[in-house]
Amino acid sequence: METDETDRVLPFQLQFDKPVASQVKIAEWNPEKDLLAMVTEDSKILLHRFNWQRLWTISPGRNITSLCWRPDGKAIAVGLEDGTISLHDVENGKLLRSLKSHTVAVVCLNWEEEGQLIRDDSKNSSSYEDRTSRFFPPAPRVPRMPGVVSGDTGFMDDSEDSYRELSNSSYQRFNILCSGDKDGSIYFSIFGIFPIGKINIHKFSVPTPFIDKQTPRQILNSSIYKVSLSKDLCRLIVMCSGELNENTESRESQMVRQGLHSLVLDTSIFWKRKSELHQLAQQASNIEDLTEVIRASLSVMCKQWSDAMHTFHEKFDSLSTLIIDHALDSTPQEEFLSLLGGARTSSAVHQFLVNSLGEVGVKRVLKVICGTAKELQRIVLDHLQPAAEIIGFRMGELRGLSRWRARYHGIGLDEMLINNATEKSGMILVQIERFMRVLSSVEQQFSNFFNWLLKCIKLLMQEPSDQLLPYNSELVVIFLKFLYDQDPVKQLLEVDHDIEVDLETMQRVKELVQFGGFSDCEYLQRTLAKEFQQMEDSFKEAFLMPFTTISRKMLCEDLLPLFPLPSSSSSASVSMAIPMSISYYEDASQAVSSHQTCQHSFVDYVCFQVPDEPFSDIANCIGVIRGFTHDLSSSKNGYTLLEAVLLYVPAGYECVDLSLYKDSQIVLLLNGASASSESSGDACMMIVQASELPFISISRFTDLNLWNLYQLKDSTVQLQMENEKVRNIPHSVIAPLAVSASRGVACVYAARKRALVYILEEDEEEVPDTE
Repeated sequence: METDETDRVLPFQLQFDKPVASQVKIAEWNPEKDLLAMVTEDSKILLHRFNWQRLWTISPGRNITSLCWRPDGKAIAVGLEDGTISLHDVENGKLLRSLKSHTVAVVCLNWEEEGQLIRDDSKNSSSYEDRTSRFFPPAPRVPRMPGVVSGDTGFMDDSEDSYRELSNSSYQRFNILCSGDKDGSIYFSIFGIFPIGKINIHKFSVPTPFIDKQTPRQILNSSIYKVSLSKDLCRLIVMCSGELNENTESRESQMVRQGLHSLVLDTSIFWKRKSELHQLAQQASNIEDLTEVIRASLSVMCKQWSDAMHTFHEKFDSLSTLIIDHALDSTPQEEFLSLLGGARTSSAVHQFLVNSLGEVGVKRVLKVICGTAKELQRIVLDHLQPAAEIIGFRMGELRGLSRWRARYHGIGLDEMLINNATEKSGMILVQIERFMRVLSSVEQQFSNFFNWLLKCIKLLMQEPSDQLLPYNSELVVIFLKFLYDQDPVKQLLEVDHDIEVDLETMQRVKELVQFGGFSDCEYLQRTLAKEFQQMEDSFKEAFLMPFTTISRKMLCEDLLPLFPLPSSSSSASVSMAIPMSISYYEDASQAVSSHQTCQHSFVDYVCFQVPDEPFSDIANCIGVIRGFTHDLSSSKNGYTLLEAVLLYVPAGYECVDLSLYKDSQIVLLLNGASASSESSGDACMMIVQASELPFISISRFTDLNLWNLYQLKDSTVQLQMENEKVRNIPHSVIAPLAVSASRGVACVYAARKRALVYILEEDEEEVPDTE
């Protein structure tokens, strides 16, 4: 017997037993690498290698509520309590992107990719090449504020390419990030960065295809616990709780029941239009990145120029004080004009130029203003203008796509909105050119004015001035009249300022409109910042149309009530108390003849623990359902493929957590019911081959008053410790159970703040390298 016991536990090799500083509440294995991401109770994210070497630790500063990896393992998505989703680089944990689609806590994330490369040469798939790199150098980065250390503002280092790679999706597999919040809303983002759709499960009227008399159903006060997109992107299974409202013809027969439900949503639009959506997301996400470059450039430019003008006014405002102190009835401009005209220098101006300002002060202010002007020109040439030029090119690409109405009208690419956004992207280039002319002129005017002041100071101090730069008297007059107390550069960087344009110029612009190419006659009256704001608004309006169109095409196809819940159960307690898992396994026997349908056939498995309170007669059970999505097509033919089975947990144990594993296996984490303390106990990990279980068909031709699980209470399977793959754990264990399907390892957490890593594979060749 001892030999048999030893053979039985060998497949579960304990590799590490390591302490953790804080209790772990979320854990996910990287799908491509031997990396484990963990979220602690104090909302820190830890990344460990398989050999338990810690790579980095980050703290978002807010409560973390969900976590998932990008399918290629190069980025991790983190859901926060305030509704934010942040994407972090796997190499160093730095923030790559922050999305604020939700308004409440993001309770679940699922990131799935389609199995075929967009660049595949298959005749049934449309290849797509991003042509921007043919005509433009690499896109500019966000400018860094002088004196700011890298990372202080969330800007990426110039040496880091992770942010750029996040948006460079030309050669990525098409993938969708699904995020669900506690109010029942689910958002979809292409490549995790471009929002493309939203659904709210409590606004759906769910069909009842298995009942002769169609009865619309709705889930009220819903809360989402888990979402899982199929590998062909055609179906989304949602586990949620809420009040199932069945509206019949009479109000008296209306029924509202609180329970846990499983929904199937039709998301086949992602498969059918994946090429079009890929191109849209590629262009739009890059446009949004470049829009951030322009916004940051304007912000940095405004800050730097304001600081330079503050230095100027800090020095020259003292002249006004001296004029008042000397009881003179004049302005600084008038005093300077008198000095320029050869009149006798007033005592106030003499004191200001010789004592207050001096030659050193003039040179200092001149250096600050001219240096800032040069820096603004550099920002425009290196960041602002290249970003605007690439935006214009990408909008031109989208404009061409929008005219292909047969393909792109169906995903909401509206030609009129795109044309408007394209014109706005062209106008921003016109405004940038005007800004550069104004900036250059202002710099020249300041330089000429200060050269004259240096000449005046030398003459007042009776020092030689032959080596000073020459100046233009007319330009000094223009500066004193129009620039001394005005700031045209700052005005162009402000949103709430209107530029006065004479009637003759406006008439000429209207005449130019008649030749075509643009329709906006008022662009000269707007500042650069105002033009950017209008361009950004036009982008939001244009990209909102695909978002709205795709959202309308995702429909709820079926609902499966799983079990009732007490009306007093809160959403938070339900999600934490009921372990559940969803996975899809490819069914190679099913062939698909058309590229307009899903590429592969997948069998879905939904696994969950049955709560004891409403099901006292089938307590301590695990429910397994398969074929929920397959059931949709068969329903039209009047039969069901939905199958289910109930598994009795071995006596003396209770399920702590569970996870669907590869090849239709279920990994169960069980705790001994008689544990005397948190630090000691009799726990185990068990693997069950789900595909070999005696599933039975669930009849859907039944009154909705009955919960489907009641049909299974006479046909349950008793799990036996001696018949399954089991590994005993000499500690009391807690959720979560982290299982890596690609690497064949599992991480179990003990209640005494320890992490235990096990190898699940029997074949030693599959053991991850610990070096």
